[in-house]
Amino acid sequence: MANPWAGEVALELDGETRVLKLTLGALAELETWLRAESLADLVERFEAGAFKSRDVLALVCAGLRGGGWNGDLGDLAKAEIAGGPLEAARVAARLLALAFRPPQ
Repeated sequence: MANPWAGEVALELDGETRVLKLTLGALAELETWLRAESLADLVERFEAGAFKSRDVLALVCAGLRGGGWNGDLGDLAKAEIAGGPLEAARVAARLLALAFRPPQ
């Protein structure tokens, strides 16, 4: 079960529910994969609806790895995501929102 208060989001991957979380290590991998100037640029792309499929793939993969999954981008590209690309984009956006929400 994903805990949104801990920045976690659930996703069904290859028939198994996985917990995703953007840890500091996962965020560092994400910056490298996307060759991003900053994570703020990525957040802005999602807020503006200007994200690309590779952004979604990298975000979901980083979140999965932050949640303990040992796969990589190639593994995720071949995996079956319940809900398809739309669900992957929703999960990616939710991960960003939870990772960068102000403290309560």
